[in-house]
Amino acid sequence: MPKIVIIGAGIVGCSLADELTERGYCDVVVLEKGPLWKPGGSTSHAPGVVFQTNGSRTMAQFARQTVEKLYSLEHSGERCFLKVGSLELATAPDRLAELHRRAGLALSAGIDARVLSPEEALKVHPLLAADKILGALYVPDDGIARAIRADEVMGKRAISRGARFVSDCEVLAIDQGEGRVTGVQTTQGLFPADIVVSCAGIWGPKIGAMVGMSKAIQPLAHQLCYTAPMAELATYTTEAELPVLRHQGSDLYFKQRGQSLAVGWYGHKPLPVKAENILPGEPAGLMPSQVPFTPEDWKGAMELSAEVIPALKQAEIVESMNGLFSFTVDNFPLMGEWSGLKGFWVAEAVWITHGAGVARAMAEWIVNGHPSLAVHECDVNRFETHQLGAQHIEERGAQNFVEVYDLLHPLQPMESPRPIRTTGFYPRQQELGGFFLEAAGFERPQWYAANTGLIEKYGSPARDAWAAQFWSPIVGAEARAVREGVGLFDITTLKRIEVTGKGALEFLERMTTGNLRKKNGTITYCLLLNEKAGIMSDITVMRRSERDFFIGVNSNTDIHYLRQSAPDTVHVRDITAGTVALGLFGPKARELAQSLTLDDLGNEALGYFKLKSTYLGHVPVMLCRLSYVGELGYEIYTTADFALKLWDTLWAAGQHYGLIAAGRGAFNSMRLEKGYRSYGADMNSEHNPHEAGLSFAVRKGGGYIGAEAFQAIDPAALGRKLVCLVLDNPGQVVLGKEPVLHEGKVVGYVTSAYFGHTIGKPLAYAWVPAALSAQGTGLTIRYFDRDYPATVGQDPQYDPQMTRLKS
Repeated sequence: MPKIVIIGAGIVGCSLADELTERGYCDVVVLEKGPLWKPGGSTSHAPGVVFQTNGSRTMAQFARQTVEKLYSLEHSGERCFLKVGSLELATAPDRLAELHRRAGLALSAGIDARVLSPEEALKVHPLLAADKILGALYVPDDGIARAIRADEVMGKRAISRGARFVSDCEVLAIDQGEGRVTGVQTTQGLFPADIVVSCAGIWGPKIGAMVGMSKAIQPLAHQLCYTAPMAELATYTTEAELPVLRHQGSDLYFKQRGQSLAVGWYGHKPLPVKAENILPGEPAGLMPSQVPFTPEDWKGAMELSAEVIPALKQAEIVESMNGLFSFTVDNFPLMGEWSGLKGFWVAEAVWITHGAGVARAMAEWIVNGHPSLAVHECDVNRFETHQLGAQHIEERGAQNFVEVYDLLHPLQPMESPRPIRTTGFYPRQQELGGFFLEAAGFERPQWYAANTGLIEKYGSPARDAWAAQFWSPIVGAEARAVREGVGLFDITTLKRIEVTGKGALEFLERMTTGNLRKKNGTITYCLLLNEKAGIMSDITVMRRSERDFFIGVNSNTDIHYLRQSAPDTVHVRDITAGTVALGLFGPKARELAQSLTLDDLGNEALGYFKLKSTYLGHVPVMLCRLSYVGELGYEIYTTADFALKLWDTLWAAGQHYGLIAAGRGAFNSMRLEKGYRSYGADMNSEHNPHEAGLSFAVRKGGGYIGAEAFQAIDPAALGRKLVCLVLDNPGQVVLGKEPVLHEGKVVGYVTSAYFGHTIGKPLAYAWVPAALSAQGTGLTIRYFDRDYPATVGQDPQYDPQMTRLKS
């Protein structure tokens, strides 16, 4: 068994020690710089309010697992979780609509939730001002985590199985040799280790610096106050009976503590703190994770609180704190083994709400090789380089604090700092009136104002107010114009790597499911699987020569995974920043490309899933015959220095063929019509290729990771499938993550959704039970507070015979 050292005995560290020892990994040492079991980190002061609902299905599952585990634990005969339920309040129409959307998110994740009327909410929480409230989201299984008690129970349970907890032990350095951790140096000596897991929370950046790792964590102070006993709560004799509350429209939350209330406030300015400046326990006064209360930042909190809880108008504040906790640049925790040092793992930026769930996933990851839940959103290796800079971490972390309770659309980007990354095509896209969102730090056009005139020819159905945000009818016009002519798409934001060297083919055969033993100049769509045949990613492998492969991957996580797995003779190099890519798609794409080269681009010379190095005018390019939008076309790659010349060359020649620039909106509509899956949205590591409709991408025989598990799956006995749903109402568009119902019961959830402008129907891909996956099956999709009929349709809806792609 490996020697495992866990740094930090907060909710994550104690949970992880419990989970590891339960699985037989008992050579565990937990190092804590403070006393047990209230050492002074964020867990020690946090109010413990738990709201499970989250826009991320994985985060919602982490919260659900946390509730289940803490509720199962008892300390001195009392449960470590109080299931008092939760209410999220709406005092404005837009907030009420958001509650219905959030109810859908909860239901799609298997969490019981419903929207109450003001009268129903008052029955659950009598202190509310019913005349101010339009409605409330009620989740009966939410409540209050008694985290300090839970830590003690889990810690002592881990100790009983052989783990050691060492208090008052500060980490000074991480020892390493030959690229992996070997031990942890502390004020109490050396602790040898094969695996080190940093669960240091707000001190995470300080621990990371010991191994040269920049962590995208920003500690921020958040204000929390407790009232004196209130007459309105005099009849309550237990710690808490009233539901926890959130009034997100005013940046407030509340919980009962006996006969008083806690009031939490996010309405103040961000108060960032550097990890290295956090004081130890004694100089800090109260505890290290608390900084002096700033009364000027509290102004307005009680007045806004009294609007929904009138009794607070006369309440006296007797305790107050500015408590520290962690934000990241993208609001997800940091989890997994860091690619920069083998054996160095991280589980940080985790709130109590998700603590036990994250710990379970980490234990599964260490013991089994991968968690049962999909964790790609949380992978510590996901970040772009610019996201790890100190200024970026602080600015984005602070903005996430400001927006923590804001009503945000799923497509809504950060407004600052932008732009950060631009492709070489950016000046031309600006000239065409591109509307940009952010992708991996890049400015990526969604549509172009220059195409406004196309709306008259290609009308787009109107959308409701929510779906119409970050959308334009130009999107539909661009999609249809490309189907009939030719369009130019900037696809530079998609990651690109080179895999070269002796043994490159054999390495890729082991890592991927595709049949790569093909001639040079061929392209293969492949999957990366884990040992249980869960889909880790989908990639496109382009064989340029015997030992030279150009690969389109989904994320930095893919790159780090391949790089860490490669033998010494195989080189994995990220070439994204040094290259650019354009998609030239549509029935006139070949004519346009052929006009710029002497090489034969005919169907026999350059067939589907083939590539050729050539010149388009003066620009050297790799021309790849594939198209993610389901049309004849090419992905065109060149080095970044040729970006403008490539665009201008295609643009000038393209005027004869009616070329337009098209954005990501049209791209998404077209790819959904063609049934092309998007990793992270439509499938992830929780799904196998048969379920996702991707078994065609798995070669016969074995030799690849996950082969044994895949071959053991009976395709005729699947429990669920990814299906294409066609909404019966042609004017209704959903956006994704909505619950899918059958006979009034939630049976699945939507992954990707868009209006299919070519076929004239709204589409939604969704996971449903296999028994309900047959074409013609009637289902419903709950969008906000309404259920819309949908029917399982043909997959794909557009060009199922592949005639347009292969022509």
